[in-house]
Amino acid sequence: MKLAHLLAASSLALMAGAAAQAKTLVYCSEGSPEGFDAAPYTAGTTLDASGKTVYNRLVEFDLGTTNVVPSLAESYEVSEDGLEYTFKLRPGVKFHTTDYFTPTRDMNADDVIFSFNRQGDESSPWHQYIAGISYEYYSGMEMPAVIKEIQKVDDLTVKFVLTRPEAPFLANLAMSFASIVSKEYADQLEAAGTMEDLNNAPIGTGPFKFVAYQKDAVIRYQAHDDYWKGREKIDDLVFAITTDPAVRMQKLQAGECHIMPYPAPADLEALKADENLTVMEQAGLNVAYLAYNTTVAPFDKPEVRKALNMAMNKQAIVDAVFQGTGQLAKNPIPPTMWSYNDAVVDTTYDPEAAKQMLADAGVSDLSMEIWAMPVQRPYMPNARRTAEMLQEDFSKIGVNVEIVSYEWGEYLAKSTDPARKGAVILGWTGDNGDPDNFLAVLLGCAATGDGGANRAQWCNEEFDALIQKAKVTSDQAERTKLYEEAQVIFKDQNPWATLGHSTVFMPMSKKVTGYVMDPLGTHNFTGVDIAE
Repeated sequence: MKLAHLLAASSLALMAGAAAQAKTLVYCSEGSPEGFDAAPYTAGTTLDASGKTVYNRLVEFDLGTTNVVPSLAESYEVSEDGLEYTFKLRPGVKFHTTDYFTPTRDMNADDVIFSFNRQGDESSPWHQYIAGISYEYYSGMEMPAVIKEIQKVDDLTVKFVLTRPEAPFLANLAMSFASIVSKEYADQLEAAGTMEDLNNAPIGTGPFKFVAYQKDAVIRYQAHDDYWKGREKIDDLVFAITTDPAVRMQKLQAGECHIMPYPAPADLEALKADENLTVMEQAGLNVAYLAYNTTVAPFDKPEVRKALNMAMNKQAIVDAVFQGTGQLAKNPIPPTMWSYNDAVVDTTYDPEAAKQMLADAGVSDLSMEIWAMPVQRPYMPNARRTAEMLQEDFSKIGVNVEIVSYEWGEYLAKSTDPARKGAVILGWTGDNGDPDNFLAVLLGCAATGDGGANRAQWCNEEFDALIQKAKVTSDQAERTKLYEEAQVIFKDQNPWATLGHSTVFMPMSKKVTGYVMDPLGTHNFTGVDIAE
């Protein structure tokens, strides 16, 4: 941490002068990252600042699509039985050279093996190099059970041996948690007793190298001169952390930043009318939800969860919060995703029936917490307003609601606590275009427990059997049938209230060229240029 602070102090002093000499793109980001190691985190805010800037992966998604293409691996082969994936690594890939690290070799198989083993090997000193961290993606997608071993064939060849076929395996490896970090840098930090700097002052192979971070204010990056794809067109990339959407809009219109995410729905008309701006948009691969803790009474009863879902006027919430930029959600996956079960019937809004259902379940004088996120996300423009509307709806059936919130990183960490009370507002944007990324990662039994992404702590054997069978099935038509059945069980059991799916908007200066919206919801500045 000291290293990052020193860098921040020097970089901020130089930023004004550097901006005058270099081509600088300023992105008004919506929040602060939890850290710069992409493996332990799932928040898009964090992965924008790490996985998409600093790092690469063996395979990646072709820009603007969910198609998996070679990256640090220039090619790969899959055995006929689906149990062996052999990756030929790209020669000559350079790690970042910075004030705090100078690599002595190119990226090789040792870096790949280290990047994965530290997540799955609990005996590794790097597994818990920061107290309390967890690997939500790695564990939630059952990587410890799926990966039998990772073999170094030679310096530029790595073989993953699996315990079973895993249909989404390649797509999973294109996600940010699978970013390749430098083992040489890790060894240097371990020898110096400063292991936490893997998270504070990152080293990767990606298009931009980390320069400095001033907490809750600014992150600064520079183009990686030796980037294997070729140096980026912009010299400096600045994340100006601006949590208020109204302030982000003001900065964009004043020319203080070039791109902003997550405009307030009420501001879209003015943004679209500004002749100096372009507003991109696309359907989001996302869902917003309210997750009950299904292990804590009375939310352990499906009928109680259903009663609460019947008490909420979801259409009014979508109208007030999304303001024309969203649609009602009935399933835990978005309607643009394959295997979406449109035959599922959503819970009917019926407060009187909800009140009777609670009484029949023996529940009276219920008090509960509803957690409201402190930041905007692509799937949820205003969690506080949503919580207030739920509070009002629930009061009509005799349920008293206390609204709770925390700083974003703390919110995410605390919401995984199996003993958490009440219900938490959250959401998800798909990471890889596969339904498994929603249904297994957010609702599977493997994702329960402290640090898991299953905030409902819901483990249903019938549901889990279906998604496990889908994992090992290569035929997409068969997988679709299994996921459709799983959605029926989800709706019957109501571990969540599904709230909405949003359209995502990206306002930017007309000077910006080359920006491509990511269907997976992250922000990628590869290939972006700006007219000065």
